[in-house]
Amino acid sequence: MSKRDYYEILGVERGAAEADIKKAYRRVAMKYHPDRNPDDAGAEEKFKEASEAYEILSDAQKRAAYDQFGHAGVSGAGAGDAGFGNFGDIFGDVFGDIFGGGRGRSRGGPRRGADLQYNMELDLEEAVRGVTKQIKVPTLVACDTCDGSGAKPGTSPSRCGTCGGSGQVRMSQGFFQVQQTCPNCRGRGTVITDPCPGCHGQGRVEEIKTLSVKVPAGVDNGDRIRLGGEGEMGPAGGPPGDLYVQILVREHEIFQRDGRNLYCEVPISFADAALGGELEVPTLGGRVKLKVPPETQTGRLFRLRGKGVSSVRGGGPGDLLCRVVVETPINLNARQKELMRELQDAFEGGKHSPRKTSWFEGVKSFFESFKV
Repeated sequence: MSKRDYYEILGVERGAAEADIKKAYRRVAMKYHPDRNPDDAGAEEKFKEASEAYEILSDAQKRAAYDQFGHAGVSGAGAGDAGFGNFGDIFGDVFGDIFGGGRGRSRGGPRRGADLQYNMELDLEEAVRGVTKQIKVPTLVACDTCDGSGAKPGTSPSRCGTCGGSGQVRMSQGFFQVQQTCPNCRGRGTVITDPCPGCHGQGRVEEIKTLSVKVPAGVDNGDRIRLGGEGEMGPAGGPPGDLYVQILVREHEIFQRDGRNLYCEVPISFADAALGGELEVPTLGGRVKLKVPPETQTGRLFRLRGKGVSSVRGGGPGDLLCRVVVETPINLNARQKELMRELQDAFEGGKHSPRKTSWFEGVKSFFESFKV
């Protein structure tokens, strides 16, 4: 039994709540777990200490005895079967999502390779219509020399003498035993005594794979395409992982996409806004006519139904929403300025600018409210 203070081992105060003790144990045990530190005897000892401390402090009666009498009050704890059955549940709860659940963990055998991610940039038109792209992905593939076994051709891996081929070993952790990955074969169940010269016993080599990716029509920013079995080859001949192609849609100079709808700004002249007219506006399918009624104000939205995009998840196309922006004339010559002043004089009276008139009336009322 460790003679260090149990609270000090877990890094908690003496009055710490049960949840805080469990959280502290999880942090310390994860740091020093033998699976993560296979060649560090010091880490193994600290893991045992943390397990012992948690066994005492997580039990209300044992903790009370420890708080009153110190180590003398719990000197027999953990020596027999008392508390062992409960600890199995504790261990699974604390490590279930970190190390694969302990008791439900696979033993030996080839492990699956890692998944990979590739970021693919597309133009808006490519995302909307679909496209087939060639990509190059650095990955690990099975060694051709040894067919992924890692052993020199003509030889084969032999059964691990430490774990007997199971890939797991039992290890005493104070008052209980746990199963962990065999430190000799790293969970494979076999060892290579005569490694392949092509891959140095790894069974895998680096390679740049060229793949053809068919991007379906309607994908959007953030969508992912899964290519099964195109990830890294697993060690010791294990199955490959998957490749996930992450879609990144570049900004478009005209359109912005929001789901199935497209948005764009359409600049119009002062005269078109006042008198009305017909404008040509772009869509992803070509140009269409937009009828602007007289006295149109800047910022007004016009909806062109069915001129948006279809989603990869199904459904019909969305709409194109055009926001008109009245453009102020620039680079006026002397004659144009003169005409503008004449027009300005003709607009005096307020009935041609109702928003301007109501705004100034509101400002006037605002300041009058401050008068005593």
